[in-house]
Amino acid sequence: MKKKLLILLSLVFMLSIFLVACGGEKSSTDDKQETPAPADEKKDDAKEEPKDEGPTQGGSVVLGSSGEPVTFNGNYSQDSASSDVIDLLFAGLVRSNENLEIVPSIAIDYPEVSEDGLEWVYTLREGVKFHDGVELTAEDVEFTYSIFKHEDYSGPRAGSFSNVESIEAIEKYKVKFTLSEADARFPTLAGYGILPKHILGDVPVADLGEYQEFNQKNPIGAGPFKFVSWTAGQNLVVEAFDDYFEGRPYLDKVTFRFASDSNALVLLMQTGDIDWMIAPPAELGTIETFNHARISNTLALRYDYIGWNLQNPLFQDVKVRQALTHAIDRQEIVDTIMEGNATVAHAPVSPLSWSYNDNVPKFDFDPEKAKQMLAEAGWEPGADGILQKDGKKFSFTVLSNDGNVVRRDIGIIMQQYLGNIGIEVKAEQMEWGAFLDKINPPNYDFDAVVLAWGLALDPDPSAIWHSKEIANGLNNISYSNPIVDEIADSNTKILDQAERAKELAKVWEILAEEQPYTYMYYPQQFIALNKKIEGFTHHPRSNMYLVNEWWINNN
Repeated sequence: MKKKLLILLSLVFMLSIFLVACGGEKSSTDDKQETPAPADEKKDDAKEEPKDEGPTQGGSVVLGSSGEPVTFNGNYSQDSASSDVIDLLFAGLVRSNENLEIVPSIAIDYPEVSEDGLEWVYTLREGVKFHDGVELTAEDVEFTYSIFKHEDYSGPRAGSFSNVESIEAIEKYKVKFTLSEADARFPTLAGYGILPKHILGDVPVADLGEYQEFNQKNPIGAGPFKFVSWTAGQNLVVEAFDDYFEGRPYLDKVTFRFASDSNALVLLMQTGDIDWMIAPPAELGTIETFNHARISNTLALRYDYIGWNLQNPLFQDVKVRQALTHAIDRQEIVDTIMEGNATVAHAPVSPLSWSYNDNVPKFDFDPEKAKQMLAEAGWEPGADGILQKDGKKFSFTVLSNDGNVVRRDIGIIMQQYLGNIGIEVKAEQMEWGAFLDKINPPNYDFDAVVLAWGLALDPDPSAIWHSKEIANGLNNISYSNPIVDEIADSNTKILDQAERAKELAKVWEILAEEQPYTYMYYPQQFIALNKKIEGFTHHPRSNMYLVNEWWINNN
């Protein structure tokens, strides 16, 4: 009566989208594309093969970052800067490989799934240890996932687990998830880092999100590295966990070094003070002159966007939002700021996803049409040339995060594009943590924002676009559409992938038509790393993918 999941999964579940507020890239990220050819051309180079002498033990690497983490608790994180550290400290039942396929991690195999798709049983490896030496069991898995279901949970992912009826440790190394109805996205939800019940079990769920003793000062996971120290504004240090269940990492230590922006990181890469960084396209030529550095690239599972806060009356008219997109030359931004290493996006779904649909409304660069549409919406030039309506000027501020030069430049060029059609724009940047606090619930204190979504493995639109996610979730622009809500509620019940893709295509068409975001581009991600680093694999979504397999070649 049971079936191995992958037989089902390989047909039904592959890529998906979720998000990490791409931070150093919310792009998450915690911060991803469409000259379609480059991704394919680089495919064979994504995996760096070890030298003939094989991996060696010891050594350390320094990773450069312009964004600092906000929390080390994956149940509450929303940005890529946090996720990068979390990926080193914690381990989940499953993870995605570089081909975006779900593979076992703490689970010894794919789960056993009941014929009706409502019961999922994962068997855990025995002997998996947390960093304090306590064994990880099914009770820790039950504890971790029960948090999402608790009425006092204040994180952004309650909606993702709405179909989970119960989580139960049925044996020491077996945990059963019971669903209220079949859920096509469920396999991708089993990758959250397992939290230690013996440390957090007595902390009220209402307090977990702000429990800094664990979330910032002393996180304990079962991942390949354990936390050592974090000096805000300077660095964060982790060291190899000798008892990691997949074997001790080759590296002894990994240090995150924080810098003001990507320009500063390039200088640190040049001097050898850092060994790894996400490289801005405009700096590739410079980095290629560094004898000790090499560059890897892949199409990232992500899109960058300008988000319009729909609580602001300026952006509540669909025609106005369409006009704003018409007024911004996204292809020029791709050609100049991105150095051609991206493709203009028209919908919030990645070309890497099986649900990608390019047959959507498109609003190409046409400033004259933008002016006409704004006039039709009632906006007329005032004495100073700035558009006015009912005595109110069309003037707003676009926010982005400190350290991200690309987003800064997009904000600046927006001033020019929109200024040409009579709209006044002010561009501001803020420190990452303060930036997230300002734009996320409960504050929503922004007009427009330049960001990116690092997408999850399932393309369910609920987390970002469902109206129920406005109050406490990731729908921070307050978008609401009853048809989108309806499909968001129903699409995960469709187990046939082709049929589900047809339903999701309707969502992408609506979101492309209504332009709650101006979808900017699908980027190539470039990573610069020291040539001494071997064993690196470039993952489309995870910056810190299998760092435990990296090793130092000192020859």
